[in-house]
Amino acid sequence: MYNFADFTILGVNNPAAQPKNIKTAVTEVTVQQQRSKYMKMKFARICAIAVVALAVLPAQAASLVDGDAEAGKAKSITCSACHGASGNSISPLWPNIAGQSAKYIVAQLKAFKTGKRTNPLMTSQAMLLSDEDMLNLAVFFETLPAAAQAVADPALINRAEALFRGGNAEEGIAACIACHGPTGRGNPAAAYPALNGQHAAYTAKQLNDYASGARKSDGATRIMRQIAERLSADDIEALASYIQGLK
Repeated sequence: MYNFADFTILGVNNPAAQPKNIKTAVTEVTVQQQRSKYMKMKFARICAIAVVALAVLPAQAASLVDGDAEAGKAKSITCSACHGASGNSISPLWPNIAGQSAKYIVAQLKAFKTGKRTNPLMTSQAMLLSDEDMLNLAVFFETLPAAAQAVADPALINRAEALFRGGNAEEGIAACIACHGPTGRGNPAAAYPALNGQHAAYTAKQLNDYASGARKSDGATRIMRQIAERLSADDIEALASYIQGLK
């Protein structure tokens, strides 16, 4: 059902307008309304999937990956060059991986090895790892205490918190909390990563890479790519800053 306001916005409220112009206007209104309806339905579907995933989050802290933490510790010497002996990197451009879910770590190592995710340093290292190595390393890093940092820019907290907790339905941006949890600790069962304490610079780069399509490791769902491409540069800066301070 279309109202007069719809046509006023499109500039076709002139009684002398040709029928062809009115037909075009109606088509444009229909397309706009259908697109808006589709985006809202998609946003709701993403949130629903995330809620279901959170519902199956394990109550125990036991790893979901069958690996040997001691063997992983021995193998992690090379990893410590970039990620630190504690799994927390001193460089803001390299991720903290301490406390990250083992299932997610394994998925990312496999992505680097197969080329689904690319990085010159990580690809070359992942190529040297066996499946068993990946399991052991993942379980080891999962056992380490996650980093604890302050937000990068306190002035951005309000903007970031609104997005992280509530998303933006009009833009089709799901709330980060839906998949990553209220404190950013992720969902190990669904392989949604922990974000808490992650370097702001690293998080911002990953969001930009998802937005540009440079990173595709979210797979067929494209959840992160579809969300990131709708974030503005200011949104990304604010979220990255906020995530760094989550504990």
